[in-house]
Amino acid sequence: MTDTAAPHTVAPDAAAMDTSVPGGVGDDARRPDGTLKVLGEFAYASDLWARDMLWGTTLRSPHPRARIRGIDLTDALTLPGVYAVLTHEDVPGAKLYGLEIADQPVLAIDQVRYQGEPVAIVAADHPETARRAAARITVDYEVLPPVADAEAALRPGADAVHPTGNLLRHVPVRRGDPAAAAEVVVSGEFHVGTQDQAFLGPESGLAMPAEDGGIDLYIATQWLHVDQKQVAACLGLPTDKVRLTLAGVGGAFGAREDLSMQVHASMLALRTGRPVKMMYGREESFFGHVHRHPATMHYELGARPDGELVYLRAGIVLDGGAYASSSTAVCANAATLGIGPYRVPNVVMDAYVAYTNNPPCGAMRGFGAVQACFGYESIMDRLAGALGLDPVDVRIRNALATGDTMPTGQVVDGPAPVAQLLRLVASAPAPKLATGDLRQLPGGVSNTTHGEGVVRGVGYAVSIKNVGFSEGFDDYATARVRLHLVGGSPAVVVHTSAVEVGQGLVTVQAQIARTELGVQQVVVAIADTSVGSAGSTSASRQTYMTGGAVRAACVAVRERALSRVGGTRLVAGTIIDESGVRLADLVDVLREGAVEETVQWRHRPTEPLDPVTGQGNAHVQYAFAAHRATVDVDTELGLVRVVEIATAQDVGKAINPQAVLGQIHGGTAQGLGLALMEEIQMVDGVLRNPSFTDYLIPTILDMPPMHVDVLELGDPHSPYGLRGVGEPPTISSTPAIVAAIRAATGRPLTRVPVRPEHIVGC
Repeated sequence: MTDTAAPHTVAPDAAAMDTSVPGGVGDDARRPDGTLKVLGEFAYASDLWARDMLWGTTLRSPHPRARIRGIDLTDALTLPGVYAVLTHEDVPGAKLYGLEIADQPVLAIDQVRYQGEPVAIVAADHPETARRAAARITVDYEVLPPVADAEAALRPGADAVHPTGNLLRHVPVRRGDPAAAAEVVVSGEFHVGTQDQAFLGPESGLAMPAEDGGIDLYIATQWLHVDQKQVAACLGLPTDKVRLTLAGVGGAFGAREDLSMQVHASMLALRTGRPVKMMYGREESFFGHVHRHPATMHYELGARPDGELVYLRAGIVLDGGAYASSSTAVCANAATLGIGPYRVPNVVMDAYVAYTNNPPCGAMRGFGAVQACFGYESIMDRLAGALGLDPVDVRIRNALATGDTMPTGQVVDGPAPVAQLLRLVASAPAPKLATGDLRQLPGGVSNTTHGEGVVRGVGYAVSIKNVGFSEGFDDYATARVRLHLVGGSPAVVVHTSAVEVGQGLVTVQAQIARTELGVQQVVVAIADTSVGSAGSTSASRQTYMTGGAVRAACVAVRERALSRVGGTRLVAGTIIDESGVRLADLVDVLREGAVEETVQWRHRPTEPLDPVTGQGNAHVQYAFAAHRATVDVDTELGLVRVVEIATAQDVGKAINPQAVLGQIHGGTAQGLGLALMEEIQMVDGVLRNPSFTDYLIPTILDMPPMHVDVLELGDPHSPYGLRGVGEPPTISSTPAIVAAIRAATGRPLTRVPVRPEHIVGC
């Protein structure tokens, strides 16, 4: 069954559901993969193995920008144990691919545009042999000066990274009077560094040649069907001969949306006729995936003396790196959400994303809203200081509410509890002062201070984020649900291509099936491309979209089962009619045969932005979160300890409350990382710190206690009223921490991550 109707207009038949089964919607259902992961027994993609398997490796460019004058493969091919050495000349199909724009070579053709760009691939009988063979490949480069600054790349006369120029997208947003004036005006320039997704399981996959001339690919990814489409095109194969199965994913956060080794491993497998495994080390992983876009943001904010906002004029420049990835969508998010969750009658916003010779940037948790939030929350704090007003009061005065209109002209028709979230974090109990224990002071047991020079600060921030794909994208998910007998008892199999990256989607799918069908025994099949697309595990959309599809398929299955005996409700395995009379047991009905339905489910439609004014109903749902950060700062050494974080978030409906808390804690940790330590260091396009020795991420010792308030203000347009959860915690945690450091030090702190020299003024 395929259902393409607008499902948001159909109310759930709550009376037909059996909510008596434990482990359903709203319960802290246990993760089916949880025990294995805790015990170290879960099979990740890096654990894949096949008989007669070869190992693949990649030769990457050491230069950010260079012409390729020639490639000599002789020494690599003559090394014993080498089975294939391939270049762009061996790509059997399309030589270019891309998530949104096909601009990235499978293997470099006549030039390289970033350090780490793949140039050749090798298959050998041992991983070390493959690496030695790759090192024997001689590439004749003509090194060129890189275009390494995004703002400079957009200036007239800049060297072109691509023949089309360096401007990848410009998104304007115009509302009200562009020349509006105000009595109080503040302005500033703010910068966000390059953050890495830093997932713990590096890229890995196994490609196996099939008897039909196709390929079976087992891969850690975020979107099986978009991978399938790109891989098939590059291999010159029909999509039905490229079959993908999800392998165990060790984290993603956006970086696995783009292809990494998918085409490379498949090319080597088809050339050699042997299974080929590719697995990146940590350093190669830094080169092998996209990063968060660094940003430069110019904000000017005008207000009345009482704090009411009059206008905002802003410009955001994002560095997209060498290839497009999802930069065009990131740019749209930065533009449309870059005004913040505030009522502003007059807006002039321009967001740009540029091609450079830096590594490609693409999706990362928060997707454009993270950068923008640091900009608009920093300027809101600056306004509060100029007016002598409390930063929370200024925000509450201008907070969006249900029924307000966004600068894009879109009416916020779901819950928008911005003021309520701010009040919750502001009223949370304040943490106690440090007792003198070194572990409670900046610098910790390094014994840098005993409290002298340590100042406490408190800061606030609130965020807005879209949920799901936007701008008219045909966003849907497919689910196949089968209700049958196993050992004489009813059981359910849920099959989707939705990717579990650690967020708990497999748990949610089972919870929904239990709730809708009243059956305890639920199996979630491994995600693969034998069922229709579920879209990407990104944009906080999977519980909304695949959850909606699973629910719709379960309802269809339930209705068919009920119709066999003319029933109207299913309660505790019993089918009853409108008057409550028992008609049959579900077991008896299923003895007639299994019931299976496949449903394709869509959210309500969105529309493209007007290219001149930025007007349009571009987003399907908005999500909001607020953070209060308390920090202690050693003002003499520039060291920071985050003492406590209070946060409040509206999740619509907590499908799994414990998982929701995990998302809020984890997202806040990534925001803390961006605020204080995480940055890919690049000099003229050269990456300086591709390791966890030099690229620092927060550990459990860096994370403070958290006070969390979760609101469940149901959204009438979404399944169960739920709202995407995963991204908002990352967005507002960063500016809240920086605001707290500003409060402690009086420093302007216009860049993240904050470094010691920014605090002490060296």
